[in-house]
Amino acid sequence: MQINRLIVKSLLPGSAIACLLSGTGLLAQTLPLQPNLINFNSPEGERLLLKSKSKQDYWPLSIQFMTQNSQAYCGVASMVMVLNALAIPAPADPRYGPHRVFTQENFFDNQQARSVISPEVVGRQGMTLAQLGQLLASYPVKVQVYHAAETSLEQFRQQVMETLNQTDNFLLVNYLRKEINQERGGHISPIAAYHKGSDRILILDVSRYKYPPVWVKTAELWQAMATQDSVSGQTRGYVLVSRD
Repeated sequence: MQINRLIVKSLLPGSAIACLLSGTGLLAQTLPLQPNLINFNSPEGERLLLKSKSKQDYWPLSIQFMTQNSQAYCGVASMVMVLNALAIPAPADPRYGPHRVFTQENFFDNQQARSVISPEVVGRQGMTLAQLGQLLASYPVKVQVYHAAETSLEQFRQQVMETLNQTDNFLLVNYLRKEINQERGGHISPIAAYHKGSDRILILDVSRYKYPPVWVKTAELWQAMATQDSVSGQTRGYVLVSRD
């Protein structure tokens, strides 16, 4: 029988982590990581979080952490996490009434979101960086879209540190997996922490059936965002989301 479980390692020497996981044995089934990536669910991964001074987004995102419903729904799952973390007024979901919460099933109940791209199309091919920004903007949040070609590695690093030192704003990254030695196409997930000493960013990967959250070098993630999306013809990049 599958259960939901909250893994919490207490504040003992060398260990402090809180990560919502769904389903038993989930991490054991993920693909192996290459040496350039650090598994969050490892002593070194935990140490980086403990030592990080830029991790304000980790706590609210970890509470809302979820697995994408399908292999093309990474953007939807990421947006749902962020909207719930920002406590934006949510649509109804008959499963949870009278309570309201964003889910991957009700995200497109907003007609403005459907006018950007339909859930059926997203289910087949995912979404572009621009569509990610437009979908988020269909809700009462402030959205800034950054294509990698229009910024720089240093600007991205500064944006990461600033955002992760603040509350009520989040960064979603759109990157090509194979550039960080993963399999293999475009992907979207939120980032939750930055460790300055190692210059690594923690990606809370929403495809938890495939990969665990990982710490990746900032320059490597930047290169993965600087790749061209074949659908839009533009580079990938990142989106900053905050309260309107």
